[in-house]
Amino acid sequence: MFFSFFMFFSGVMAFSMKRKHLLLMLLSLEFINLSLYLNMFLYLSNFFFEYYFCMIFLTMSVCEGALGLSILVSLIRTYGNDYFQTFSVLW
Repeated sequence: MFFSFFMFFSGVMAFSMKRKHLLLMLLSLEFINLSLYLNMFLYLSNFFFEYYFCMIFLTMSVCEGALGLSILVSLIRTYGNDYFQTFSVLW
């Protein structure tokens, strides 16, 4: 149980420290999703619940990852890189 909380907080730290690079932010979000899934799986296995909710959570996590990658690809094709410093809303 402690390991999943450590994974979550290290993912949050990585997300907050790498806020200028979109690819690293997406990777840390996936790491946070993985730690939440592990925590939920351990919680549900202690109470002998069904794991259908875990499957729904994994499905939503995969959809979120695919959407993030599609945004990343479109930004790289438009701007040439994935740093937030080059994006300007005012232009």
